[in-house]
Amino acid sequence: MKRAPIVITATVAGLAGVLAFHTTSSRLSLGTLPGAAAAPQAPATTDPSASGPGRSAGGSSSPPKRGSAAPTQPAGTRTVDGTRTVDGPAVNYNFGVLSVSVTVSRHKITKIGIASLDDGGMSRSQYIDQQAIPLLEQEAMQAQSANIQGVSGASYTSAGFQQSLQAALHTLGLR
Repeated sequence: MKRAPIVITATVAGLAGVLAFHTTSSRLSLGTLPGAAAAPQAPATTDPSASGPGRSAGGSSSPPKRGSAAPTQPAGTRTVDGTRTVDGPAVNYNFGVLSVSVTVSRHKITKIGIASLDDGGMSRSQYIDQQAIPLLEQEAMQAQSANIQGVSGASYTSAGFQQSLQAALHTLGLR
């Protein structure tokens, strides 16, 4: 009975400390990952009218024309000289959020990179990502699909990479 006030006071103090704790997220610069610096940031198109679905070159919104001869592209697709680039969806992989960028030419994957990566500024996650992502990119290029083995010690990063890659390939109409 003598310990009850001490336990209650310690519980209240601990709860107040948890409620007062505020975190801030920081972003990992893509330049620190090998191969990620070359990921295009802005859509590159050869036709000014193809600046996005329902958008004209001036930026005003207009409904897409029906029956036009131009093929429609999935949102987020960039086309240059028959080469298509798509960014996969951002996937939360428990230690951050990543998105994969895939470039395809004539149904062959020519480039795989990271479109975006936010690992909350945790140094351990940054280290794992810097080691695992180049291996995952290389393995996906060799497999020419999202059917890849994960990197040992980077299970969550591997799963997030594979999920974003698979969605991007699906958007492109591949496997």
